[in-house]
Amino acid sequence: MLSCGVWGTVRLFWILSYKCGIIASFLLLVYPVQALEWSNKDNPQLNQIEQISQSTELLVQSPAPTSEIVQVTGVQANRTPQGGEVILQTTQGEQLQVINRGSGNNYIADIPNAQLRLPNNDAFTFRSENPIEGITEITVTNIDANTVRVAVTSETALPTVELFDSDEGLIFGFVTAASSAQQLQQPETPLAEDDELIEILVTGEQDGYRAPNASTATRTDTPLGDIPQSIQIIPQEVLRDQRADISSALLNSPSVRNSAPTNFPELRLQVRGFFSQPTLNGIRETNGLASNVGPDLTGIERIEVLQGPNSVLFGSSSPGGTVNFVTKQPLRDPYYFVEATVGSFNFYRGEVDLSGPLDDSGRALYRLNASYRDQEFFTDLSETRNLVIAPVVSFALGENTNLTIEGIYKNLYQDNYNLGLPAIGTIFPNPNGSIPRTRITNEGNLDVTVARIGYRLEHEFTENWSLSNAFRYGYLDYDGAGINVGTALLPDNRTLLRGYLDDFDDQYSDYRLTTNVIGRFSTGSIQHQLLFGIDLGRLDNSINFTNRTGASIDLFNPIYGQPPEAITFETDSNSVTDELGILVQDQIAIADNLNLLLSGRFDIFKQTNEDFLADTETSQSGSAFSPHVGIVYQPIPPISLYANYSRSFEPAIGRAFDDSEFEPTRGTQFEVGVKADVNDRLLTTLALYDITQSNVLTDDPENLGFSVQTGKQRSQGIELSLAGEILPGWNVFASYAYNDARVTEDNVIPVGNRIQRTTPHAASLWTTYEIQQGELQGLGFGLGLFFVGDRAGDTDNTFEVPSYLTTDAAIFYERNGLRAALNFKNLFNVDYFENAFNRLRVHPGAPFTVQGTISWQF
Repeated sequence: MLSCGVWGTVRLFWILSYKCGIIASFLLLVYPVQALEWSNKDNPQLNQIEQISQSTELLVQSPAPTSEIVQVTGVQANRTPQGGEVILQTTQGEQLQVINRGSGNNYIADIPNAQLRLPNNDAFTFRSENPIEGITEITVTNIDANTVRVAVTSETALPTVELFDSDEGLIFGFVTAASSAQQLQQPETPLAEDDELIEILVTGEQDGYRAPNASTATRTDTPLGDIPQSIQIIPQEVLRDQRADISSALLNSPSVRNSAPTNFPELRLQVRGFFSQPTLNGIRETNGLASNVGPDLTGIERIEVLQGPNSVLFGSSSPGGTVNFVTKQPLRDPYYFVEATVGSFNFYRGEVDLSGPLDDSGRALYRLNASYRDQEFFTDLSETRNLVIAPVVSFALGENTNLTIEGIYKNLYQDNYNLGLPAIGTIFPNPNGSIPRTRITNEGNLDVTVARIGYRLEHEFTENWSLSNAFRYGYLDYDGAGINVGTALLPDNRTLLRGYLDDFDDQYSDYRLTTNVIGRFSTGSIQHQLLFGIDLGRLDNSINFTNRTGASIDLFNPIYGQPPEAITFETDSNSVTDELGILVQDQIAIADNLNLLLSGRFDIFKQTNEDFLADTETSQSGSAFSPHVGIVYQPIPPISLYANYSRSFEPAIGRAFDDSEFEPTRGTQFEVGVKADVNDRLLTTLALYDITQSNVLTDDPENLGFSVQTGKQRSQGIELSLAGEILPGWNVFASYAYNDARVTEDNVIPVGNRIQRTTPHAASLWTTYEIQQGELQGLGFGLGLFFVGDRAGDTDNTFEVPSYLTTDAAIFYERNGLRAALNFKNLFNVDYFENAFNRLRVHPGAPFTVQGTISWQF
């Protein structure tokens, strides 16, 4: 994949080539070109060959190839009855490693162990425009010191490509819709006896443990090195190797804390110390619940953690950052995947992932992800059933227009899910002894249904101007009965008083429409990528429930099934929130190694609340402007130095004693960092940040029962991450976060207190090694270490949740599409606590568990 450092090198090369055109032309005449030719001599004007002398290579700091790199000494392109072929001429074709992907009408193959070198050791580039009908361009280039990229651009749909190994070298054979139609009556050319069909690896936009690009942070496909912001991407490969669910996946990002226990129905996230609502495919919805209800990651391709304020992208959002879930998209080549998992505590799960074309031309594609899991937990009487169905279809409506329709259905049913135990008897001693970690205090059940459907329309007006438009509707229905929550622990330290939530019904209808216009142009030597966006949203939420006094429970000798007592209060209300956001962003390339990002967003919102029991209606409106300024400087291609300033807002609904409306809560961040390509497959990022949240609501000291906006909180920290491949077969995904999040002004919470649930230190390490050759090829091992430091257990900091270190491990074997794996979690059976809501709700972590998985991809 194209790294930020390599991209800077390529751009520098093009400027040098442009300014030194006379020299380049001379080199084209002097150096031999016999190794690069079209076999069809009727179209010599279609070919363009570029060579780079050794002296020019020194200017772009391109190191000489090593003995491990395969040297491709020539490129030859031929017409065939089916379309065309490109031959990479080498005697070591069988050693070439090919990673291919499709993007729009472009087929791209990266070969990370090769270089284009003539016999005299000069580098070269191959290019041909309009070589055959249906293909607009073919290029073969060195994109860095050990990677060759083959790119085939089609006029319409993505071309079909097959790979063959022959005595001539590695052959890319491609078929387009146009050439297929013209050659329908012609017989196929058979393979020579010594030709061998090669199985190629399809990885989408990912490259192992390292993801080089992100679209969410700028709404454009931008290399990570060009984005002035700390972004951590947890790719599909990590999720697969760890057998991760939503909670365990986020342990890979230590700046993110999930304050909810593992078997809770949804996430309760804090990023850099502040509460945050997730997004899905870069669009905010239904308080983040519609994309994250339940434990399963079915249909999720990767998780992006965008650190710092992101209101310029999403509107109302946390100053700490945003967790964005990216869904799997249709593949052009047929893809079929089935999987079954069994594990501790009666864990059973099945999954299918199917994709491919719906028609012969490949203009209509589909993908269907579905899973079902039935599992118990280590806590008594707890059980969860989770069904997920996620279909996606895409249509190439024209040469420059694509439509994607995506939906999802989820159903989550939970019996007696864990709501925690008192700190006395778990973290602290209890005169009656330790409360069993398996003890359950909640006897209720929860039935959650999620449905979502939407579309994404993309159109390219010209090569430089494009439009994207997306709409999504989400529906969420929470139905709960008999949910028991601890309210007090009596002096005997064994009797827990409980509240009883009955007839709980919480429904959301969420509508999101977003439109972006993107244009590329230049002002002199300065390049611009301008984005203009408009977002519209409506959230309709109705909630009604009855709260009763629940029956008390003896923590050491529980008797379940006791009836509740009198009604304490009831709720029946509805709220409607309307939002409009307007975004302008300019990504400016001032020079080859200097990029500037300027963006600003203006939001207006209005919320109307109806209380049906009190027969009252109230409304509140507000507005906010969110700027973002960032700069990236590359002193050398592999290094990106960046800095940014950004602001965020979140509505503060309510009124002060004088009946004035509250202003939005504001977040302000300053961040600096460095991103470095250790090599072409290993990326590291270091970030330092300072965030201040102001206009925080706190109690009004002069008017009981009212609030004022005089509170402030501050978060400072350091983040370090490393992701990618250290050596062939050896992958690593590691992070460390230091976060000092404290209250700086408040009328109730003591100044200097740590923000609840935050910890100064957290770290994670996940590494795998897979044997690359020999009889044991495909056998791999994984090891994970996850450390979380002491956390503030409540807002008053009256107790701390102790630190812990857990160890995970994996053994897997993969061959010919068949994969078998054993995953061990909490390998040494450490007693630990995931988190705490308060002194009555501390959540013990799961003991040692094991899961066995077998999957088949074909």
